[in-house]
Amino acid sequence: MRLFISILLVFVLQVFSYALDLQKPKTYEKSNEIKGWMMSEKLDGIRAYWNGKNLISKNANIIHAPLWFTKDFPNFPLDGELWTKRADFENIQSIVLDKTPSKNWEQITYNIFEVPNTKGDFLKRLDKIKTWQKRNKNKYIKVIKQIKCKDKDHLNNYLEKLVNLKAEGIILKNPSLEYFTGRSKNILKVKKFKDMEGEVIGINYKTNEFNKKVFKSLVLKLKNAVVFNLGNGFSKEEKINHPKIADIVTFKYYNFTRFGKPKFASFLRVREDE
Repeated sequence: MRLFISILLVFVLQVFSYALDLQKPKTYEKSNEIKGWMMSEKLDGIRAYWNGKNLISKNANIIHAPLWFTKDFPNFPLDGELWTKRADFENIQSIVLDKTPSKNWEQITYNIFEVPNTKGDFLKRLDKIKTWQKRNKNKYIKVIKQIKCKDKDHLNNYLEKLVNLKAEGIILKNPSLEYFTGRSKNILKVKKFKDMEGEVIGINYKTNEFNKKVFKSLVLKLKNAVVFNLGNGFSKEEKINHPKIADIVTFKYYNFTRFGKPKFASFLRVREDE
């Protein structure tokens, strides 16, 4: 009996681990040849893997979606983004990562960009969920629109259009391959800026005209041990309820100084455990 349980446990762990071995994009470089690739809007939401029974985050945590949200989902795997609308990440995060699901899940849709472990090239894999959706018409499932990229001008024009609409960026994908996993040059993220994470190791304050201490900046430590102050990009509310020591924050930047510090860094969000 013990042997059977051990074998079963190993099998379950292997399956679960395989399910979370997802596709991960590299960053687009101007030298990349992307003519004929498919491009789509990169949604700024919470990535979720549907294993046929549960939604699972990229960090292998169960997402506590209400049963009414997932009860009519397909019985095959999906990969996509839980999302509401552009420039709404904080709201999405608060809804999706709440361990007690609320009625606010009505705002969420599951936007599909891949059908894992399905035979065929990228567009054939997407046909599987499109065909299923035509029959079932699930209002919570959407398939992200894919556009064939003509050339780099086409890519740049589409990126400019999306950025003006407050979108995060574009995902480019080689459509000719069978399903693959891991970080690959066959899937690329395209943004106007780069982003990075850092750990809050200190908080700087200043004294205002009323002789009160107010938030000035965060002291961040990067993975490579570089330390710098992040003071831009905070709203009035975020300055009052600012990140705390040990929080992991995401910020955008445009390059590095000769000392390895991010240039023109601007706060984006606190990273929650997804």
